Amino acid sequence: MRIVLIVTLFFSLLTLNAQDNFVDLSTPRASVKTFLENLQPENRNDSLAALPFKTKERSQNEAENAAIKFKRVLDGRGIYIYLDEISKSNTYVDSVSNKNKYVLLDDYPKIFLLKSDNDDWIFSDSSIDTIDELYKETFRFGTGQLLKLLPKLGTKKTLGLYTYQYIAIFILALISTLVYKVFSFFTERIFSRIVKRFGYSGDASEKYLWQLARPTSVFIIVLLLILFIPALQLPVTYSKYVNIILRVMLPLFGTIISYRLVNIFSIFLMRMAQTTESTLDDQLVPLLRKTLKTFVIIIGTLLILDNLDVPILPLLTGLSIGGLAFALAAQDTIKNFFGSVMIFIDKPFQVGDWITSNDVDGTVEEVGFRSSRIRTFRNSVIYVPNSKLADNTIDNHGLRKYRRFYSQISITYDTPPEMIEVFVKGLRDIVEAHPKTWKDNYHVYFNEMASSSLNIMFYIFFSVPTWAEELQCRHEILMQIMKLGRELGVNFAFPTQTLHIENMPGQPSLSPAYPSGKEAEMKLQTFFKKQ
Repeated sequence: MRIVLIVTLFFSLLTLNAQDNFVDLSTPRASVKTFLENLQPENRNDSLAALPFKTKERSQNEAENAAIKFKRVLDGRGIYIYLDEISKSNTYVDSVSNKNKYVLLDDYPKIFLLKSDNDDWIFSDSSIDTIDELYKETFRFGTGQLLKLLPKLGTKKTLGLYTYQYIAIFILALISTLVYKVFSFFTERIFSRIVKRFGYSGDASEKYLWQLARPTSVFIIVLLLILFIPALQLPVTYSKYVNIILRVMLPLFGTIISYRLVNIFSIFLMRMAQTTESTLDDQLVPLLRKTLKTFVIIIGTLLILDNLDVPILPLLTGLSIGGLAFALAAQDTIKNFFGSVMIFIDKPFQVGDWITSNDVDGTVEEVGFRSSRIRTFRNSVIYVPNSKLADNTIDNHGLRKYRRFYSQISITYDTPPEMIEVFVKGLRDIVEAHPKTWKDNYHVYFNEMASSSLNIMFYIFFSVPTWAEELQCRHEILMQIMKLGRELGVNFAFPTQTLHIENMPGQPSLSPAYPSGKEAEMKLQTFFKKQ
């Protein structure tokens, strides 16, 4: 009699409890409402919440586990289900499959309800499998065990959160601070040792390592928060915005880390460029650094937009169409860009070279993506589009192995032939004695009898890399020539005119008296015999 009374009382309580909870599986909205409302803390009933998951093939325990896991996934990921947007039609037909099927979440198309034979809307088998996968992804590395441990810290509710949630948030904040301090310290030490091993301690460790250590520490903290926040089971409205913030911070700090890694990488490239003879490599490193930074920013922006659920494909499609229009409008800029690429590939000149190209004459100071900066000999600056430099003929004076010096040394007509021979020999000795002349290729000859002077061709080369050194060598050579002329008594000629008056009264005639033809013939034979 007592057993019958206890059973009757149990069923009465169950019926009373069922009357207080919402139970309806007639429509997709009603089934989802049954699942959600019966898992609310104030009137929780796992057996009723499992009804939309219960089928003939699934046991009551499996259905309850599926319902609880799905609710924890929704709360952990901050996924809010708007009941008003769910169909309340019992005969709802999916437009894609043309079946009585309702996809609950657009981001998870494998989670859907099907209309059963008894007109109830029940979650499908693929939904249960997808929920299991989402649960494993949401609660990784055993964090799901915290769902059982944390509520033991206290379940009193204050300002929308339970006591255990406040305690867990405080512990997470404390751990995050410690991780930031410790990881920043060790990250800097590790990076510092790495760069010192490669010999970059003077610039990289002091300027960039601390800037890299801090965002790296924050990045690790964000990963920890992403791992543990779902286990707090915050209210879905809170969890939604917390997850959005964390999803934005992860690619944001990843972008910052990559951006600052480019600085360290560029230092490594700059050291490599300094080992090469070409100065164009030194100019290429800043351009490569700017390109990599731009690429990092673009990729980081796309990742942030993707984590904010902004459709990337339509954006990229729009950018491609806009890029085509931009390319048509910026043909000259693109030509200049490819011109700079050809300059870096062909290397017709490098920074510091003296070049001549059409009307451009000066020293190259910088090669950019669009134009090159050239310092003229008037000390002005010319910016020349790279497309023009790539298309025009370039005379690179900086690639000369030797610098030519050509001059005519003029001496007076009264200089004796013997003195001319000695003077020319002295000029050649000056060339041989100078340390920066090309000894294998020079020409010093008496080669012209001009209107007012006897000219000696002075044609030599200097083995110097810069124009300033060339000028210094010219100065030294010319000073030696002046000293040689003074020592030998050779007079240097300058344009003069001498007026001769052949006949003056009372003065001997200045008209020359020439020998006869036979006497001249005899003198000619005597001259060649002496030679």
